[in-house]
Amino acid sequence: MNELCILQDDVPPFPNQVAFNIIEEELGQPLEAVFSQISSRTIAAASLGQVYRATLRDSGEDVAIKVQRPQIEPIIYRDLFLFRNLASFLNGISLQKLGCNAELIVDEFGEKLLEELDYTLEARNIEDFLENFKNDPTVKIPRVYKKLCGSRVLVMEWIDGIRCTDPQAIKEGGIDVNGFLTVGVSAALRQLLEFGLFHGDPHPGNIFAMRDGRIAYVDFGNVAVLSQQNKQILIDAVVHAVNEDYVEMANDFTRLGFLAPGTDVSPIIPALEAIWQNSAGKGVSDFNFRSVTGKFNQLVYNYPIRIPERFSLVIRSLLTQEGICFTLKPDFKFLEVAYPYVAKRLLTDPNPALRERLIQVLFKDGIFQWKRLENLIVLAKENVTKMSSNPALQVKEMQGSRDWKVQRKLDLTDTIKDGARLFLIDEGIRRQLLLALTEDSKLHIQELVDVYRLLENDIDVPSVALEVARDFPTVVRDLMLSWSESILADR
Repeated sequence: MNELCILQDDVPPFPNQVAFNIIEEELGQPLEAVFSQISSRTIAAASLGQVYRATLRDSGEDVAIKVQRPQIEPIIYRDLFLFRNLASFLNGISLQKLGCNAELIVDEFGEKLLEELDYTLEARNIEDFLENFKNDPTVKIPRVYKKLCGSRVLVMEWIDGIRCTDPQAIKEGGIDVNGFLTVGVSAALRQLLEFGLFHGDPHPGNIFAMRDGRIAYVDFGNVAVLSQQNKQILIDAVVHAVNEDYVEMANDFTRLGFLAPGTDVSPIIPALEAIWQNSAGKGVSDFNFRSVTGKFNQLVYNYPIRIPERFSLVIRSLLTQEGICFTLKPDFKFLEVAYPYVAKRLLTDPNPALRERLIQVLFKDGIFQWKRLENLIVLAKENVTKMSSNPALQVKEMQGSRDWKVQRKLDLTDTIKDGARLFLIDEGIRRQLLLALTEDSKLHIQELVDVYRLLENDIDVPSVALEVARDFPTVVRDLMLSWSESILADR
């Protein structure tokens, strides 16, 4: 593994003059016309290209110049041809014994590898990531200079940080490791569950720790996209895991493509239950993706489970990033960071699909889960506290950025407003909530008091009441429409 890590940024470089000639060919002008200076040695050399540090003549900004290795394309085509033939030879065994199509996996790998050779595509990927994280001061995405880019040359903002290949330097650099890991996990989950566009190759050489606590990504040649449907199914899977609803978890596997449509999931349900309870049953401190993946691999041999090609990158990406976390903090607990993020998202995101998932979490077998609501609030507040204490946010706040305001409290104004609307309009929800308040022939006032005590320092009651009042005419209109539709339906 140590030898393979060298391929990330320590491969023997090709000659400078060859690289400079490629840059001039792509720019269509001499180096001196664009750059006032350029490093005489490579900053990093990987398997597909190498990087130089330079200064733009016009603006004086420091940039990184990524140059593709000459004649790398025919070598890759040759290797892919050999891999594809080997996959064809082994595909029957792969389908029968492992439940996966070796040819499709090689095709996916080859497609992503060939995309990495087109630096104009990488420039577009950088712009997409910049757009996604534009209002997140905890994540640094380098600016790309598209006018200076070509198919073999990429010019982007220089990142002055510490690579995650050097964990000792990160610890010695005074960086808050816990804060950095919280930011990193949150950024990874946002890519996966919120944007559906995620970094497909987040190895330690592509991730930097900034001295102000931010996480920085480079090398966007390999990115992957998840559809809106798959994002929602993944969130469903998290909800079903929280609810310990293993039947629906098994159905989620079918919807995600891990099981063929029509597969009988009943034999798999006990196995999923055993894996999840063994991994998370002792508490979130005992959960990690590596152990779950190891146990899940055993299911592949015993059940007709296949690894969908589109999720091979997701699994690799999560395992790679968790590996970085373990390197920086051996006792790192993924769910201690992930659960608070998911809890906050469920409680605060106004997306109707997520509102529906929140209801699924809070109701189990038609019974309102007071303890679960309290746990969600505690976890969400924990996420707000951790994120607001990050040094990058303090710097941004001191700079008085208009695009970002540090969130120091859990803002549930929209959630309460939507809840009030739902209570008035949805008869089923209203009945369930009234039953929750009067369950076992007694008023559950204490549960309401406990929830209020958790939130009393976070909620401005007059402001919330004003927001609910402002929304009241719309609620009345919707209520009248709902009532008239039900009358017409009865007739």
